[in-house]
Amino acid sequence: MIEAIDLCKKFADITAVDGLSFEVKPGEVLGFLGPNGAGKSTTMKMLTGFLPPTSGSARINGRDIGEDSLAARRLMGYLPEGAPLYGEMTVIDFLEFIANARGLNGAAAHSAARAAADRLHLERVLYQQIETLSKGFKRRVGLAQAILHDPDVLILDEPTDGLDPNQKHEVRKLIQDMSSDKIIIISTHILEEVEAVCNRVMIIAQGRLLADDTPAGLIARSRYHDAVTLVIDQPEQIASALSELPEVSKAELNEGELTVFPAGPGLFDAVSKAIASHEWDVRELRLEPGRFDEVFREITGGQVS
Repeated sequence: MIEAIDLCKKFADITAVDGLSFEVKPGEVLGFLGPNGAGKSTTMKMLTGFLPPTSGSARINGRDIGEDSLAARRLMGYLPEGAPLYGEMTVIDFLEFIANARGLNGAAAHSAARAAADRLHLERVLYQQIETLSKGFKRRVGLAQAILHDPDVLILDEPTDGLDPNQKHEVRKLIQDMSSDKIIIISTHILEEVEAVCNRVMIIAQGRLLADDTPAGLIARSRYHDAVTLVIDQPEQIASALSELPEVSKAELNEGELTVFPAGPGLFDAVSKAIASHEWDVRELRLEPGRFDEVFREITGGQVS
């Protein structure tokens, strides 16, 4: 597992990470969220040994990242923010170079490089210089180098940055396929990505842990959780009628949509019966699961992500 124990990082008089402690076990895909400047990338750099902590420690499968750094880093694949690459190299040369650095040689290095390239659909740019690639292809090369040695732990900083929707879907599926027996930590500001691939979420701000839950658990904190929204003509009159229902605590109008909030269980059934009995012409009726962005803003105090 990954263990972070009271991690702290200071830069002069700025505290970027402030006493952060957590564990991540195999099979967990942890979404690491927070506003800009929250300390996400700094935490990932400490976990991977790129930055020493000011205080505290981290262990990867029992190996201390400070005291036994090489052994700990052998267990990891890391995609940093921006993923610095050697632009003059071709994709295949770069991946074979990384394979060599990971202790693979000859045919084993070539095989690992090709397999990683295939998984990220890099076949048509294998012999192209990295500096000539698009941002999306560069990001995929960065992800390929992180996975080519089949590490136990993957730490990915904004893995889908610069990818188009099809490429994002492919990378998310790859993460899901790898997740059963690996530890995966993903730093992202894309909330839909968290819902798509993560089974655990941590939210930090100003270097401190504010929430640690499943995506469903966080969404359930939304005031929209189990609310009912209607798209209908004359919403003001219908809002007044629905407000009389004992299952309704409040009704809100927003840009032509009417949302009613639950006072208890059974709201959707009660609204459906009211629609049928009044024969209202409802164009759309939906049960709200909750809104992740609203929960994120509430937890972080509205700081910009």
